[in-house]
Amino acid sequence: MKTLIEALLKRALDALPEELVPTASRAVGIEVQGTRDAQHGDFASNLAMRLGKATRRNPRKVAEALLAALPKDGAIAKVEIAGAGFINFFLSADAYSEEIGKVLAQGEAYGRSDLGAGRRVQVEFVSANPTGPLHVAHGRHAAFGASVSNLLEAVGYAVHREYYINDAGRQMDILALSAWLRYLERCGERFTFPSNAYVGEYLIAVGEQLFAAEGMDLRRPAAQVFEGLPPDEPQGGDKDVYIDALMSRARVLIGEAAFQRVLRTALDGIVGDIREDLGEFGVTFDCWFSERSLSDSGAIDRSIEVLKHSGHTYSKDGALWFKSTDFGDEKDRVMVRENGVKTYFASDIAYVLNKLERGYEHLLYIWGADHHGYITRLRAALIALKGQPERFEVLLVQIVSLFRGGEKAKMSKRSGDYVTLRDLRKEVGNDAARLFYVMRSNDQHLDFDMELAKSRSNENPVYYIQYAHARVSSVMRQLKDRGLAHDLSHGIAWLGNLKEPQEQQLIKRICAYPEVLKVGAAQRAPHSLVYYLRDLANDFHTYYSAHQFIVEDAGARDARLDLALATQIVIRNGLKLLGVSAPETM
Repeated sequence: MKTLIEALLKRALDALPEELVPTASRAVGIEVQGTRDAQHGDFASNLAMRLGKATRRNPRKVAEALLAALPKDGAIAKVEIAGAGFINFFLSADAYSEEIGKVLAQGEAYGRSDLGAGRRVQVEFVSANPTGPLHVAHGRHAAFGASVSNLLEAVGYAVHREYYINDAGRQMDILALSAWLRYLERCGERFTFPSNAYVGEYLIAVGEQLFAAEGMDLRRPAAQVFEGLPPDEPQGGDKDVYIDALMSRARVLIGEAAFQRVLRTALDGIVGDIREDLGEFGVTFDCWFSERSLSDSGAIDRSIEVLKHSGHTYSKDGALWFKSTDFGDEKDRVMVRENGVKTYFASDIAYVLNKLERGYEHLLYIWGADHHGYITRLRAALIALKGQPERFEVLLVQIVSLFRGGEKAKMSKRSGDYVTLRDLRKEVGNDAARLFYVMRSNDQHLDFDMELAKSRSNENPVYYIQYAHARVSSVMRQLKDRGLAHDLSHGIAWLGNLKEPQEQQLIKRICAYPEVLKVGAAQRAPHSLVYYLRDLANDFHTYYSAHQFIVEDAGARDARLDLALATQIVIRNGLKLLGVSAPETM
């Protein structure tokens, strides 16, 4: 409905004479909003006031000219000018009836559009370091990224979902060391586990795997492993010195090849666990991209050469630098350190080039809020690699705090003292987790109330929305139990007779769904769909409490059942985009 009115206003604006509204003043944009008061119509636009300001003309005179040029359409019953120049649109009953008919006819396809015109969008999200199981904060990234991807797909974008596996660098060496130490424990060695290693119990299983595969071949006496090392927690010193020395010792004692086998065993186990966890959460990816593959394939060296060739690098103090300040960054960035080791940033540059070469028209990154300082430098790299800056987008997801019984749970991957996503899903269920994670905007901190998520009450939005869907199924079962039939076509023809306030409100809410999807996709805002579904459920519950559906009059009965079924279709469609089920019974 809103799209129709915007199109009519655009045609009217195009028809206005140049002397009234010069071409330069026509770029003000057309805004149409639903009204809160039915006396002001169904939709209103401030276009005349914006044009009046741009042309220094009386807004009401501009509004009159727009109305005179407005094309006729059967969906519009009446148009009025109000106040300083608002244009109010009153829709015909037939327009709403036709839209409800579309819902019933299109079913799962209702609300979808071709706004994106097949444009290729790559969405990279979650991408948690594979050093342990996913925790509840990762769950928010997964739910948000999947929901944004679904919204973009629903409005016509070709979406490619990708997980970037950070399987290179120092953190992988620490993971391999930690796994080997768990293996040594399984072999019977006893020692104090390093405080700066990954000490979570999940690596005990990896130690068992290594023992099954390697037997006692990689066992070394604990005394030999830890002999002569610096203190684990030096007074005023650097804790990394100890862990680095321990990694070097491990490589010497078992050899580089064995060290890499240990790493591969740990990495395969953890990545496999992450895949399984996300799959059970309803979050899937088209590609799991290995950071290590960038080095192995020579992609990092090639991207560095591209930047060198274009004059965007320089050498200083033995290191190779990227001139990121040329593209708005606060300082230049090191790509290759003086010891010849490439930085994480060098890998990220290669990954950007890889994405551009794969032909994606828009790159959407979903990162944690602690990565905000990384945006400018990566955008700089994209521009230096001849990518258009408007193709680059980063959404930051704020932290999530989990509360159980009023107490906040702690999260730390190395200490192992954290709540996993799997634990959360087991306790509250996938549906509650998926919806609660996207209830608030990604740029807002989220307090996850587990007690509310598990409750069967109207205060729990998951229960409230799903209950509306199940109630419709219950009504249809009651109809069948009473031996009555439902004539969908008869109901559509009769919809214009539904005049009760609750009916009118519910009809208007249903018809707003396509616009909700377009706005949600454009603003990357799945929380707006949650709000809409909660409002739709509220409208339905209010209607259900005020009126009977199964009445004697066949026309009224069929129309009300059509309205109930349309509500159910929209709720089901919306929940599916959020990764939430739509049960028939509760």
